[in-house]
Amino acid sequence: MENEKLMELAKEARESAYVPYSHFKVGAALLTETGKVITGFNIENAAYSLCNCAERTAIFSAYAQGIRGFKKLAVIADTPTPVTPCGACRQVLVELCPANLEVIMGNLKGEQLVKTVSELLPGAFSQEDLR
Repeated sequence: MENEKLMELAKEARESAYVPYSHFKVGAALLTETGKVITGFNIENAAYSLCNCAERTAIFSAYAQGIRGFKKLAVIADTPTPVTPCGACRQVLVELCPANLEVIMGNLKGEQLVKTVSELLPGAFSQEDLR
């Protein structure tokens, strides 16, 4: 699947975001190894620590469906430059996705930045650190 198509699906998912406090909508689209696309969007809560980002919503949805193999993740928001995953999302990406997974970051102006999971969080804390 082309990055542009995956980004368009993330943009569509963004419209379902539940953001009554920040009004900052983010959408994500996760491409699985089988070609299935799992979308996600951010979901806020009055108790801010209970909020969930679009990227984690997509990944956790895939896991809930028993899907483990991922190829690409697109994330989009209305930002001046391509939106990047927050620190919590980067840690979840390290834990649940391959290090070479492409993360396509974009904005509504059509700008894109592509990095791998390992490029987004070099020196990440991982399960190897617990051994």
